[in-house]
Amino acid sequence: MSSDLTAPAASPASPPVSRRLLEPLPDGLLDAAERLTREELREHQLGLLQATLRHAYDNVELYRTKFDAAGVKPADCRSLEDLARFPFTTKADLRDTYPFGMFAVPMDRVRRVHASSGTTGRPTVVGYTENDLSMWSDVVARSIRAAGGRPGHKIHVSYGYGLFTGGLGAHYGAERAGCTVIPASGGMTARQVQIIQDFKPEIIMVTPSYMLTLLDEFERQGVDPRTSSLKVGIFGAEPWTEEMRREIEGAWTSTRSTSTACPRSSAPVSRRSAWRPRTACTCGRTTSCRRSSTRSPARRCPTATAAS
Repeated sequence: MSSDLTAPAASPASPPVSRRLLEPLPDGLLDAAERLTREELREHQLGLLQATLRHAYDNVELYRTKFDAAGVKPADCRSLEDLARFPFTTKADLRDTYPFGMFAVPMDRVRRVHASSGTTGRPTVVGYTENDLSMWSDVVARSIRAAGGRPGHKIHVSYGYGLFTGGLGAHYGAERAGCTVIPASGGMTARQVQIIQDFKPEIIMVTPSYMLTLLDEFERQGVDPRTSSLKVGIFGAEPWTEEMRREIEGAWTSTRSTSTACPRSSAPVSRRSAWRPRTACTCGRTTSCRRSSTRSPARRCPTATAAS
């Protein structure tokens, strides 16, 4: 269900790219799956679910064992509701079969491997076939379009590249959506702020915590983040709080064309202008040190005594 997302030829009458943000999605950018009726979608999902259960049962010993223990076979799935009869896949399953015991295809069909950090135990490993990678790109491209991205937009990708899935997933999805990718990755924050000012991307894909770090760096350099070219933020890859959301919105948003979004939500954020230079905190950051109130207690600023 791949889409032809080639950017349309430019014409004198075409509006600037930035003005196309958040406008209704042209029919030509919707793929077949996005045009299905509810009934067609459920029928399509059922067919894929049945095929997936059969493929897993036939090719992965762990699933065969778990299905047999639960007294179910792939043929027992006759409706989407029947999925409740099948056993869960747990994190322990992924760790017990480390590294490649859950792969359902021979290794000569695996084109890429990604893995979690393994900070709480063994890393969880995922292998991707060529078709998996193409499907992944399609899904990310849909998310970018839902957030307001259009062919011709520049996307600053600040997710890490490597075993972590974020950077490469966002990168190829943005390309599939017809966007121009700026593969900044993580780190070198001062340079990233300079690149944003020089390259003028309309969209940033980043973890919410690193977006807060970038906003700190804008302020350190004496630059109002609201004056940047960024109009859409696609945040993910980690939990974040409503306090973090409000702080990002307050420091960044200023116009009707600005929104923050993730693949699950592309609603415009509140439009308020709240940027202001901040005085230094004794920890070396700012009086409203973002570690002090908007992140987990484990990352609390050591000099903070109350939420700012």
